[in-house]
Amino acid sequence: MTHLVGKAARIATLSLFTVLLLAVSALAAEEDMAVAVGATTGSSLRLRSEPSTSSSIITMLDRDVAVAVLDDTLDGWYKINYNGQVGFVSADYLIIDQDNIFTSYGRVEGDGVNLRSAASTDGDIVAVVGQGAAVTVNGFESGWYSVTCDSGEGYIRSDFLALTSSDPTPGAYAGDVISYAKQFLGTRYVYGGASPSGFDCSGFTMYVYKNFGYALPHTATGQWQSGYGTRLYSIGELQPGDLVFFNDPSQSRGKACSHAGIYIGGGQIIHSSSTRSNGVIVSDLTSGYYNTYFVGGIRL
Repeated sequence: MTHLVGKAARIATLSLFTVLLLAVSALAAEEDMAVAVGATTGSSLRLRSEPSTSSSIITMLDRDVAVAVLDDTLDGWYKINYNGQVGFVSADYLIIDQDNIFTSYGRVEGDGVNLRSAASTDGDIVAVVGQGAAVTVNGFESGWYSVTCDSGEGYIRSDFLALTSSDPTPGAYAGDVISYAKQFLGTRYVYGGASPSGFDCSGFTMYVYKNFGYALPHTATGQWQSGYGTRLYSIGELQPGDLVFFNDPSQSRGKACSHAGIYIGGGQIIHSSSTRSNGVIVSDLTSGYYNTYFVGGIRL
């Protein structure tokens, strides 16, 4: 009898723990869901780690960028998610979309995400969409995005989709990226530079991809650790347009990366080099220095 009482107590404790765990999971999911969609009204808008002007800057956002608003109850600030990065922006530079009808792009942030016929888990499953799939976002309704994608039209819950400012289909604009980057061949190297008057390595990649809707940090390590895109760890996986990163321990000062560039295909990268040719050049990735110190790539 004592054994049965003890077993029943253990079952009750386990059941209570399961209920609490499910409740915590549900709350976490709700925190990740959007309560509204907003648009930035100022260029170079700082996405910060906390709702304070003294907190660290995660990245910068351009004007007229659609973002998911996760919390609109903060005094003078909005908590947002943009391109998978969560942080805080000043309410002075963000307007909330009132009619919830807009056009933007998005990237699916989970594997096996349900595309539903209505903005509810009660809606029929139209299709199952894979990780990284590109969608066009047409509106917002009760925490769900109305989307169009290769799998059809329907609704995806907002915590399974990251809004982006450009079509995130892998390779969709690789040729445009490379053509745009090549027009800066010969531009001189300038430490801290991020304009056609002079680039350092991360300033060059940041400037190029800013033209395609991405707000990359201005350090090689920051770009590698930004959370953007899909990481690649083999040179054989690279496709034209992928960001590439390197780490020479003699130059990195203990950081994850010391150099960044853009893969252009054929085993070559375009980058802003501080040595020899001193500027934006094309180099061989398959042997020598860059092959030795290759860390990985990112497909945006």
